Amino acid sequence: MYATLTLALIPVQVVLRLLGSSRAARLPMAYHRWCCRILGIRVVVRGTMETSRPMLFVANHSSYSDITVLGSVINGSFVAKAEVASWPLFGYLAKLQNSVFVERAGLKAREQRDGMIKRLSAGDNLILFPEGTSDDGNRVLPFKSALFSVAQHRLESGDTIKIQPVTIAYTRLDDMPTGRALKPYFAWYGDMELVSHMWELAGLGLITVEVVFHPTVAMSAFGSRKALAVHCHEAVSAGLSAANAGWPPIPTENLS
Repeated sequence: MYATLTLALIPVQVVLRLLGSSRAARLPMAYHRWCCRILGIRVVVRGTMETSRPMLFVANHSSYSDITVLGSVINGSFVAKAEVASWPLFGYLAKLQNSVFVERAGLKAREQRDGMIKRLSAGDNLILFPEGTSDDGNRVLPFKSALFSVAQHRLESGDTIKIQPVTIAYTRLDDMPTGRALKPYFAWYGDMELVSHMWELAGLGLITVEVVFHPTVAMSAFGSRKALAVHCHEAVSAGLSAANAGWPPIPTENLS
C-alpha cells in the first residue's frame, strides 16, 4: 500500500511543481497523513503549533519515520544532510517536497545559510533536526549551535526569524507504554539496515507518537546562537522526558 501510494503520487507532485501550483506545497502533508495510517502511526499533538509564517521548527530526531510524523502536521520543507539527496527513492521524495540539502561544513555553508534565509523570506516553513543525526529515542543529543546560524540573520523584510522547538516521542505500542527496551523498534540509528527496519516497523501494531510544540523564541532573546541552541535543547529534552514518563490520559479529540 505504501509503495502503491508513493508511486502513484510521484508524477502528480512532479506536474504540480512544474505548473507552479500551490497544491505542490499541500500534497506532501496529505501524503504523510496517508502514510501514517498505512504504517499504523497515530499522531497526538500537544501544545500549540505556531501558524504564522515563516517558521523554523527544530526537533529531536530518532527515525526516518519522524519525517512522516512531522510532515503530517507541519506544512513545511525539511532541512536534510546533503547525502540524503543521493539516496534511492527517498532522496527523490525529499526533492519533491522541496527539501533544503546542506553540507554541515565547508565553503558552501554560508551559501546554504543564505538559501535558507531566502526560503524563509519567501514564506516557507523549514523543519530542522539540530542533533545532526538520529538516536535511540531515549534522550536528545546536544543541538549543534552551527545549525542555528540562520537565526542570527534577519529575513529580507527585516523581520527576525522565529523558531519553535518541537519534541517527537514514540510513547505507546498498541496502547501499552513503551520502555527503553522497545525504543530501537521505532528508532533508526547507527548501522541499522533501512529496508528491514521499515518492514519490521510496519508490522509492529498501532504506534502512538506524541508531537509537542513548545513556545516560540527568537535570537533577539539570547546572547548567542549557542545560548539559543541550549534553550531549544532543554525545551525539547523536557518534552521527551515528560512524554516518556507518561502524560494524563490523551483527549480523544487530539487523536489523528
